[in-house]
Amino acid sequence: MQDTVVITPPARLGETRLPDGRALGWAEWGPREGTPVLFSPGAGTSRRLGFGADVLDALGVRLISLDRPGLGASDPDPGRTLASWPADVRALGLDAPRMVGFSQGAPFALACAADGAVSRVAIVSGADEVALPAFADSLPPQLLDLVRTAADDPTGAEEFFARFTPDALWNLIVPNSPEIDRGIYTQPDFSREYRLAMEEAFRQSSAGYARDTLLAMSRWPFDLDEIAVPVDLWYGELDASHSPDRGETLAARIPGARRHLVPGAGGALLWTHGEDVLTELLAGG
Repeated sequence: MQDTVVITPPARLGETRLPDGRALGWAEWGPREGTPVLFSPGAGTSRRLGFGADVLDALGVRLISLDRPGLGASDPDPGRTLASWPADVRALGLDAPRMVGFSQGAPFALACAADGAVSRVAIVSGADEVALPAFADSLPPQLLDLVRTAADDPTGAEEFFARFTPDALWNLIVPNSPEIDRGIYTQPDFSREYRLAMEEAFRQSSAGYARDTLLAMSRWPFDLDEIAVPVDLWYGELDASHSPDRGETLAARIPGARRHLVPGAGGALLWTHGEDVLTELLAGG
């Protein structure tokens, strides 16, 4: 039987006004004076879906989840790229924060690592750079078609992704997840918060999700081999959807990256092993 996951609504909500006037929405858990750890959420979810609620106080972590432009409480940033996101993160004014990137939030966290906007990164069940030519023979046909469309017709691909709704995204993710993950996603408290986070993410429109997905499925505009901050990659051995080789190639492309393959875990690793992820992220001062 799957252990119950502790998931709670945010302790604090807020917005930061960016230099160009846009609002950047955020949510917080844990002590106000704790070590700041930024969170880059997964596909089509907002700031309100956190993790580690039962260990943040003990670890002294102030978890700050960020809405990317066009999602939740963050204003759109027309024409944004992965490379433009670190400037928004820097505008928060935090001193050398750490960052966790989950699922589709992974390339945004790695963009911050490449830019030096954060001091250390943990990628958990991270979406890989599926547009990498080396992966072409290992992707499912439907995903490969989307990757090729994103490269050949980015406008058409973005329009396709914009057709998604929170319900459509839920029905894509949950039924197709391993049994161990479905046991987490369908727990009453978790499913409530997960669905609320999706609804909040789409409240402006589907454009934010569509842009995120196009950027994640396209070639990433930064060099992984130039990342100079520590990076840990966490994958469950039963996770078959986030990376074709569960981060093995990704780890080899990032200098000094450490890959953790967790036996018996799936893609919901962030909620089953959040304490391990945060403990490792805090290591080294």
